[in-house]
Amino acid sequence: MKLETDRLILKPIDESHIEDILKIRSNEVVNQFVKRIPPKTNYDALDFILTIKKRNQNNESLNWGISYKNQQNLIGTICLWKFSDDRTEAEVGYELLPEYHRKGIMSEALTAVLNYGFIELNLQDILAFTNKFNENSKALLLKHDFVLQEGKIDEGFPESLVFSKKYNGI
Repeated sequence: MKLETDRLILKPIDESHIEDILKIRSNEVVNQFVKRIPPKTNYDALDFILTIKKRNQNNESLNWGISYKNQQNLIGTICLWKFSDDRTEAEVGYELLPEYHRKGIMSEALTAVLNYGFIELNLQDILAFTNKFNENSKALLLKHDFVLQEGKIDEGFPESLVFSKKYNGI
């Protein structure tokens, strides 16, 4: 399922995006604040794609690749995942190649995903976990009225901050 904004298309990620996913998920700047083993080969990227496709089919997550409307290649990804059992809460995650930072791209993509989550999925709360040193991510979340959840921790990730945005009748 696609979402569109003024400049962007958020589209399902599939096997045609192997090289884009490898480029995004292996980028040192993208991974600076993320604890994961970056993919090293096209096979690693394919494995990730097949995993998220399965999670999407099982209604465990919704993942989109971000691209400009006039381009095929992905420049980032965004997802809703870790849905609560009652499907009223989910976590948002996102990543964007550094050459596209500070252009309003992730803000535009996040607006579309928040609207979809609150209006189409009837979510009541969307959480975001970000590293306390990731100033760009913190600024993005605050711009979109996420509120820092003082005292809430991300198990196993002591450097993470937890933010929350409650549905307020967008």
